[in-house]
Amino acid sequence: MLDKIGIAKRIAREVKDGYYVNLGIGIPTLVANYVRDDISVEFQSENGVLGMGPFPYEGEEDADIINAGKQTITTLPGASFFDSATSFGMIRGKHVDLTILGAMEVAENGDIANWKIPGKMVKGMGGAMDLVASAENIIVAMMHTNKAGKSKLLKKCSLPLTGVGCVKKIVTNLGVLEVTPDGFSLLERAPGVSVEEIKNATEGTLIIKGDIPEMTV
Repeated sequence: MLDKIGIAKRIAREVKDGYYVNLGIGIPTLVANYVRDDISVEFQSENGVLGMGPFPYEGEEDADIINAGKQTITTLPGASFFDSATSFGMIRGKHVDLTILGAMEVAENGDIANWKIPGKMVKGMGGAMDLVASAENIIVAMMHTNKAGKSKLLKKCSLPLTGVGCVKKIVTNLGVLEVTPDGFSLLERAPGVSVEEIKNATEGTLIIKGDIPEMTV
């Protein structure tokens, strides 16, 4: 089974040379720490940063340099800062190759709910709706079940949607799944996790073809 760092490491393998990547709040922000050293990647944040680096070491934080989640970050040589209008112009203009988001629920058809639980106060949707509406490739980083042990990979989302039919792939603490027209296709198992465990933790339609390999992280 993977922890949050394990999920981030596995998703980092999906990042290709030359990509422009947007990282959502939560587990996705960790991905920048684990991208291969031999490739060039530009990480973009919707608050107006292009060229984010890994998180700073303790004691080296600069409170003026933050991501959209208000976490302190580092920047790489050549990084740039700009206003939100320019940042969302990049997103809406489809200049981001890969978007990595957290989620509270994902449906088997690729719907995502990641911004609001009815009855709980939230500051707003932020850039989530623009990202899911504009991105060609969305990977979700999430836990497979909630704190009560109920599946977060559903036949249909119960929470307010952020986007419809937009998620391509999901990496959870239990495995890697691809969204297909027929449901969640299981691609890899997390270390020490059985196919049966993933079946029991998935409410939505789960497609299993052949032997499912255990992932390497």
